[in-house]
Amino acid sequence: MSVQTLVDQFRSFLPREAILFEAEDLRPYECDGLSAYRQLPGAVVLPQTEEQIVKILQLCHATRTPLVARGAGTGLSGGALPHAQGVLMSLAKLNKIIAIDPLARTARVQPGVRNLAISEAAALYGLYYAPDPSSQIACSIGGNVAENSGGVHCLKYGLTVHNILKLRVLTIEGECLEIGGDSLDSAGYDLLALMTGSEGMLGIVIEITVKLLPKPEKAQLVMTAFDDVLKAGNAVANVIAAGIIPAGMEMMDKITIHAVEEFLHAGYDLNAAAILLCESDGSAEEVADEIERIQAIMQQSGATGIRTSRDEAERLKLWAGRKAAFPAAGRVSPDYYCMDGTIPRKRLAEVLHGIDQLSQQYGLRCMNVFHAGDGNLHPLILYDANRPGELEKAEEFGGKILEMCIHAGGTITGEHGVGMEKINQMCIQFKTDELQIFHAVKAAFDPLGLLNPGKAVPTLHRCAELGAMHVHHGELKFADLPRF
Repeated sequence: MSVQTLVDQFRSFLPREAILFEAEDLRPYECDGLSAYRQLPGAVVLPQTEEQIVKILQLCHATRTPLVARGAGTGLSGGALPHAQGVLMSLAKLNKIIAIDPLARTARVQPGVRNLAISEAAALYGLYYAPDPSSQIACSIGGNVAENSGGVHCLKYGLTVHNILKLRVLTIEGECLEIGGDSLDSAGYDLLALMTGSEGMLGIVIEITVKLLPKPEKAQLVMTAFDDVLKAGNAVANVIAAGIIPAGMEMMDKITIHAVEEFLHAGYDLNAAAILLCESDGSAEEVADEIERIQAIMQQSGATGIRTSRDEAERLKLWAGRKAAFPAAGRVSPDYYCMDGTIPRKRLAEVLHGIDQLSQQYGLRCMNVFHAGDGNLHPLILYDANRPGELEKAEEFGGKILEMCIHAGGTITGEHGVGMEKINQMCIQFKTDELQIFHAVKAAFDPLGLLNPGKAVPTLHRCAELGAMHVHHGELKFADLPRF
């Protein structure tokens, strides 16, 4: 069906201003946060009600039109990249907090609600929503569900999947499903976990019931400087080995420290090769005891400097520096490519050394900033897209980092999702029979393959082609990766 015919049918139930099809109107939707990948959609629709979404889905299903759902567009894996012959449906206008239940400690929200807005609304009751991605001021809760987002406090409080109770989901046929429940457990298969992180391939989330937590009595942060990145990596392992689960534990290397300090003046040690931010929260007594133990472990791990936040303002300022790492990268390089892989904590120091070797091999700087406590790496590869070949070189560098994560016993993503960015590495991480199961799950929800097609799960044909290419170049066995 032509775009114009589709637009004419949308006009029967959507306001004219809720349908975009001119090139200049489509341009803001051509990519998500991974701006290196761009594609204009055939049309964009901006529904405001569940009824409108149902009709959009039914029309796309009847006409066999691909449909991509989009939240705030802050994703970093090309998960919301539009389909050239399809419809992009923005859920930004579904932005209401439906209800907050302070006794049950839950909130019912629409998918377009910003992550931070939930905590702001719950603060009146002394509650907050724990997952806090660095983009929480802008990212939407629907997108968080799609990618199973985390944040700096995910080590202690978990990812999105650990902090939601129920989803209302629309299938491609427009049928409404309720997944999960208001209690801590629900009967049947755990479809809540399946839907969380499914990247818009199985259904459209139209309502989320999230868990809220009481604000801790006290939170305190220890910032530790190290003269060696490997020492900092080992210190992370030492904290966890001591039985301590901090509220958050983040790491930044020297290039990141300097970029952030010039941008925000957070008070970081510019002489350090790496710094760790390690937070404790709970009762005043619990925090005092845990902070003392953390300080001792950092000292034993070779720290060159230890600073403990004296008040809430100082704690927030130190965290603000970490959360500003991505925009800080934009000030020191024309472009950057943000990776997302996860490794066992015990391999942290070795993988950091491997990334440094790859940085030298490709001649591109790399800022390392990540959730050190759970091994979720976020290397930022700095490049200039105006220089011929640099984007391709950055992509190849990033692919090698992901393959190195697999080789170290980890995975190719922690919270950014697969999208378009990591689809080739899926062929390396998973076997053919595993990929067939993924396709079978997709077919059970979306037999025509209309929802977010071509994302996250590669076709077996694509993997066969990629495998042949890798074998030809001798790459499949990680021949040119740093060895551990």
